Amino acid sequence: MDNAIVVEGLEKRFGSVVALDGVSFSVPTGSVLGLLGPNGAGKTTAVRVLTTILKRTGGRAEVLGIDVGTNPQGVRERIGLAGQYAAVDENLTGHENLWLVGKLSHLDPKTLRVRNNELLERFDLTDAAARPVRTYSGGMRRRLDLAAALVHRPEVLFLDEPTTGLDPQGRTDLWRVIQELVAEGATVLLTTQYLEEADHLADNIVVIDHGHVIAEGTSTQLKNRLGATIVEVGFCDPATAERGRGVLAALGESAVEPDGQTVELKSLDGARVAIDVVRALDGEQIEPVSLVLREPTLDDVFLSLTGHTAEEPEPEEEAIEGRGRRTRGAA
Repeated sequence: MDNAIVVEGLEKRFGSVVALDGVSFSVPTGSVLGLLGPNGAGKTTAVRVLTTILKRTGGRAEVLGIDVGTNPQGVRERIGLAGQYAAVDENLTGHENLWLVGKLSHLDPKTLRVRNNELLERFDLTDAAARPVRTYSGGMRRRLDLAAALVHRPEVLFLDEPTTGLDPQGRTDLWRVIQELVAEGATVLLTTQYLEEADHLADNIVVIDHGHVIAEGTSTQLKNRLGATIVEVGFCDPATAERGRGVLAALGESAVEPDGQTVELKSLDGARVAIDVVRALDGEQIEPVSLVLREPTLDDVFLSLTGHTAEEPEPEEEAIEGRGRRTRGAA
């Protein structure tokens, strides 16, 4: 099968609020799709439709060739889901949590025992397996949550902002596990607000805002939309920055940053533009206090596409997406 996930014209409405408005994308088997967008953009709604938690209003959605609306049970048996918050029972031990999920997935005791031990070792939880989960750190709970989503060996894994609340080391550890799963043949749909995360993990990225797909491509393709180089020039005061912006406008797209004293210039001329910047400012007797060259990031792309940052919430839709329930792969 070429595509493990196919979404065409997907719509979801909550009364008068349109959470998804004709969203389309596909995920090739054995790859990672990064579904990127701010809180309330529609990411979690899309995941909940694809994992059969919510019923679509319109459009087409298939996972492994199975329609999520007409055969939800068939989908559940073949997917795993780890949501924004660790869905583990704090009163059970780590081992008991995995055992419970395995029994709900109808695994036989012998297979389940072997599988649970494998997962506990893989997620570095063996020493804590007999402890109640209420004694676990946040990172340990997230790892146990992901382990639980993998008990029945799902072919497709949905990860809804899996590293929310983790420290940098915890995020890095989880990234490694995700990369290992994909190397073993899993297909992953990952939603995130962390552009660095999508940049690091995703083979392809779909950017959603206000329920619409506004961009799609690889990380490199999206960043290339802004040009090869970004120059940030600092000035001593806002008035000088505005003068500098006027001068630099002849070299490319330029704008004064929110701090009022930094001008950002986007150029297709690579690092050579730095020489032109210095010459242009010197010609007008404008002296910068700093000059930094960098490659465009996905943060730059998102701000350019949407006019706001990826972390900026949209309260009305966020409240709607906040209502919902968690499910495991099999029922």
